[in-house]
Amino acid sequence: MLRKKTNGVARRPQRTSILSVAAEKAVDRRTFLRGSGLAIGGLAAIGATGGTVTQAHAQEAINTAVQTVKSVCTHCSVGCTVVAEVQSGVWIGQEPGWDSPFNLGAHCAKGASVREHAHGERRLKYPMKKEGGEWKRISWEQAINEIGDGMMQIREESGPDSVYWLGSAKHNNEQAYLFRKFAAYWGTNNVDHQARICHSTTVAGVANTWGYGAMTNSYNDIHNSKAIFIIGGNPAEAHPVSLLHVLRAKERNNAPLIVCDPRFTRTAAHADEYVRFRPGTDVALVWGILWHIFENGWEDKEFIRTRVWGMDQIKEEVKQWNPEEVERVTGAPGEQLRRVARQLVNNRPGTVIWCMGGTQHTNGNNNTRAYCILQLALGNMGTEGGGTNIFRGHDNVQGATDLGVLSHTLPGYYGLSKGAWAHWGRIWEEDDAWLAGQFAKTTGADGKEKSLQNLTGIPVSRWIDGVLEDPDNMDNPDKVRAMVLWGHAPNSQTRGKEMKTAMEKLDMLVVVDPFPTVSAVLHDRTDGVYLLPACTQFETRGSATASNRSLQWRDQIIEPLFESKPDHEIMGLFANKFGWADRFFRNIEMEDENTPVVESVTREFNKGMWTIGYTGQSPERIKLHMANQHTFDRTTLKANGGPADGDYYGMPWPCWGTAEMNHPGTPNLYDMSKRVSEGGLTFRARFGVERDGDNLLAEGVASLDSEIQDGYPEFTMQMLMDLGWDGDLTAEERAAIDAVAGPKTNWKTDLSGGIQRVAIKHECAPFGNAKARAVVWTFPDPVPVHREPLYTNRRDLVADYPTYEDRKFYRLPTMYASIQKQDFSKDYPLILTSGRLVEYEGGGEETRSNPWLAELQQDMFIEINPRDANNLGVRDRAQVWVEGAEGAKVKVMAMVTNRVGEGVVFMPFHFGGHFEGEDLRSKYPEGADPYVLGESTNTAQTYGYDSVTQMQETKATLCKIWTA
Repeated sequence: MLRKKTNGVARRPQRTSILSVAAEKAVDRRTFLRGSGLAIGGLAAIGATGGTVTQAHAQEAINTAVQTVKSVCTHCSVGCTVVAEVQSGVWIGQEPGWDSPFNLGAHCAKGASVREHAHGERRLKYPMKKEGGEWKRISWEQAINEIGDGMMQIREESGPDSVYWLGSAKHNNEQAYLFRKFAAYWGTNNVDHQARICHSTTVAGVANTWGYGAMTNSYNDIHNSKAIFIIGGNPAEAHPVSLLHVLRAKERNNAPLIVCDPRFTRTAAHADEYVRFRPGTDVALVWGILWHIFENGWEDKEFIRTRVWGMDQIKEEVKQWNPEEVERVTGAPGEQLRRVARQLVNNRPGTVIWCMGGTQHTNGNNNTRAYCILQLALGNMGTEGGGTNIFRGHDNVQGATDLGVLSHTLPGYYGLSKGAWAHWGRIWEEDDAWLAGQFAKTTGADGKEKSLQNLTGIPVSRWIDGVLEDPDNMDNPDKVRAMVLWGHAPNSQTRGKEMKTAMEKLDMLVVVDPFPTVSAVLHDRTDGVYLLPACTQFETRGSATASNRSLQWRDQIIEPLFESKPDHEIMGLFANKFGWADRFFRNIEMEDENTPVVESVTREFNKGMWTIGYTGQSPERIKLHMANQHTFDRTTLKANGGPADGDYYGMPWPCWGTAEMNHPGTPNLYDMSKRVSEGGLTFRARFGVERDGDNLLAEGVASLDSEIQDGYPEFTMQMLMDLGWDGDLTAEERAAIDAVAGPKTNWKTDLSGGIQRVAIKHECAPFGNAKARAVVWTFPDPVPVHREPLYTNRRDLVADYPTYEDRKFYRLPTMYASIQKQDFSKDYPLILTSGRLVEYEGGGEETRSNPWLAELQQDMFIEINPRDANNLGVRDRAQVWVEGAEGAKVKVMAMVTNRVGEGVVFMPFHFGGHFEGEDLRSKYPEGADPYVLGESTNTAQTYGYDSVTQMQETKATLCKIWTA
């Protein structure tokens, strides 16, 4: 007979009692601590006395009790819950969040060791400056005064755009919002963060296809997928816990897992179908799959008729991508792609997953739109188990992007137009003239004076050109003279050699980070460098947005260690130094003159983020979800009873209206099977109602119980009046609408939320009901096309699939054809691509400073196919030089492996601290050097930027290799 032995609840392993050990032999203090669990932390420490009862005072018991505090892992964007065990203010142990719907009690190596991130001994401990070639400890007061005085002098001499404020995907939402507001008050759009170089092409491509530039479904919704198509992503290493959800669908639904990647990754090892293709040919590959779908009439014709515009133009482009041409360009056999097409067609709904392998290209926006079009053709959008599940990298890169830490928009993707500034000016209660006066003006090509307040700033991918480029060639009034790297790893960017030069030409370099980062050592500066110790996210509190658009709250685990400060307090210090703190914080509660109350900041952005529905997630609602994680379904994310009954976990945006409206959040974007009031949505009417005489609105379909059973435009006050629904507004709502623009006020600028509330009362989407557009007429390539990488060894394809002509955008000249017309392939025959490792994250400074992770991967390396290695005379584990096509080189260890195909080599991008063979360890402040150093692949990576967003090219350049 089978008997149930346990109740299925996971338990911590029991340690042998230290008392039993003591009975056998003498135990010194170190052994006692180790055996008791006190040395390694954890709840097991409570049992160290073997249960002996002794008299204790109540206050003493309270002070020494082990408390548990919930936080969120600070690495990738899955959003895993970390349960910290804290005793007497010390973080002594941790558990994964068993109740979390996201990680379900799991952690990857990075998540399992985050305690060390906070308590790590390699952190910056106090402010420092470089003076006479030496690092010197200084006070916070001295640091703020010296930096502030220097910046104000630069501002006076060269204008506000000569200081670049580089933000972070590591900031919580509140800090990210304040950072973008901070740059606005300083008077510049030269502000950006990591999203520019990870998923900016996703945001642009996806938002311009169906309305919002974010993950449409969720990790959990993958449980419902009947097929899983991963291209340019390696979640087994980059987002390890996400693989739990992928494998659940694979096992539960017998869903085929199809992985398309130039490299046989750990994710590909799980695949039912692995497609190896040449780096930089994503569009050709997807069109090759669609060729079979269209040729056989397998597309979802009714879905396309009612909800998609422009698919006929896509079909015309796809016609040329027959199996022979696809194989010529991509290397993928036509018969294999036919098999993939049949798997996707026969197993619907399926999901498409991608990451930076698809985005970091000169035509990255074409790639992301091609992935979207594949899903539209299959009818896989707006349904459970379908969608585009875009795995974001950093823990709050989604939130920091939403909050507008970008050079081309304000919070909520409002843009930089006069109307956008007016909207946020109303939230800030700021004088428009004063704010406009903070910005410089420039004379345009037409001879007219323009305010830089309304022009995109320099993107982070190009800040080095802001320093090095002749101002006569830029739309920036002067060169960038001061660079603030606030929570950003510079080795994550390409053209490392030129970055070194740019750093050395700056008047001032300021690094704000828990760790010194490569910014401290890459250059040969002897002065003008400041290191300011920010505390980690575990030493403060606030919200973070996971990749699926859910907001979670981090509670503070410990007080800031050493002399570190929270990022929002540091912003307060600078705001006071610059003299506008009273304006900056006028509607925000303060803990002291420098430190805003985090929850008050949440409430301020709640007042303004109507576009994407960051308005309904009050701090109270977010905290309620965190406290009641166990009540949410593991697949649907919907609360089944409990205090959050009916809500979706984290209220994934859009969470419409005010918190009082109690919208549950939107689990799957564009799902018309649900009422809008219950998380349903249509495609957004963002692109007008007509194009070339064609209707751009949905044809005869609408969300469940909508009172308009057809397509309709976005809601305005005038539309409510025309429908006779304006009577549903309260007097207060009508007054707020009249204060903006009366009948012209739309759902995005109505600060009362009344227009949204009334539209949803009638089960209509505030943003309208339109068709997704397969053709983006405002982009350089309205229909996505394949274009050869700038540095390509397939010279036979350049004439057929050339790159763009050189052009100027984002204030800077950008080269395309002038590079591609040169043949580098004779001297640099190998394709160089890059990616992630499971052990490290981002630029790697924090993870390579973690002894538990550093032990796992101690050498920077390059993967080389055995045939190439043999031809080059390279042996496994030998030291080799890798030189990029622009002449910069790195010295790394060779890994001879079949993971990469012939002609392709791969390097991870988490390393730094070596430069062209030189070990820079001695240049770090004493005690702050990471345990593991290595060359950065981006030293050898070359020029190349996306035609829409200036995303850097890191996946398809050229190099050569020889033994060191």
